[in-house]
Amino acid sequence: MLMPSIFGDDLFDDFFGYPFGGYGWNGGSLMKTDIKDTDQGYEMTMNLPGVKKEDIKAELKNGYMTIHVSSNTNQDEKDEKGRYIRRERYSGNCSRSFYVGDQITQEDIKAKFEDGILRIDIPKKEVKPAVEENKYVSIEG
Repeated sequence: MLMPSIFGDDLFDDFFGYPFGGYGWNGGSLMKTDIKDTDQGYEMTMNLPGVKKEDIKAELKNGYMTIHVSSNTNQDEKDEKGRYIRRERYSGNCSRSFYVGDQITQEDIKAKFEDGILRIDIPKKEVKPAVEENKYVSIEG
């Protein structure tokens, strides 16, 4: 049984860090997303602290936009004699998906990454009502 610690969720928080800079199982502040509805479209801002631009991939498929983030860090510290004091390696992946609609194309979406925040602008598209076609079965006789 893990006992609660004053520093985190359990006794081993200080010994075993989590990928993406020590965020817990629920992601902490990683990939927290705010979506704002404007007259022109939707403004999405996503927190990605400690992530590099080249580690972010945004994919649009079947009306869903998926943001993939991968991290692979290596922290080595040595003393004067070259013996290891600490070695830590983090490697992990996170992703989130949002339904943006079938009418949205890749060219419609604008994205910018700055200071650990990914900002994505998605325009509103007018949904055209489907024209209902009457389908009749032919009857012989």
